Order: sequence, then C-alpha cells, then structure tokens
Amino acid sequence: MYAGQGMTHMGGISMMLGWVLVIGLVAVVIWLLVSGQRGGLPETDESPEVLLKRRYARGEIDREEYMRRLEDLRK
Repeated sequence: MYAGQGMTHMGGISMMLGWVLVIGLVAVVIWLLVSGQRGGLPETDESPEVLLKRRYARGEIDREEYMRRLEDLRK
C-alpha cells in the first residue's frame, strides 16, 4: 500500500456522502412541494355549516362571528 492509496479511499467516501446529501436534499424539496399542494386543510365530507358549528362549539369563534359567517354561507 502506498501513501496515495489511502487518500483515494477517503475521496471516494466523501464523494459518496456528497451524493447521499444531494439525493436527500432533492427528496426533501420534492416532498415539500407535493405536501404544499394540498393546502394544509384536511379533506372532509362535512358541510361548511357543520364545520362552522363545530368551531363555535369548541369556542374558537364567538356567537357574533358564528352568526355572521352562517349568514354568509346561506347567501
């Protein structure tokens, strides 16, 4: 074994790690793009009025807000 052979082995490992990082980065970017297209809202079969009632029941909105939004939905 000569002195240059050990350095070649280390160069191969660092090149392999570099490709793993590049592939991982590409995978993360693709995942972020795909997950961002869903809009972050859960899909549901419930009507908007039912969802509004649930928000009111949980205390997320007050009565005035509930009535205003309900009126808007019924227009």
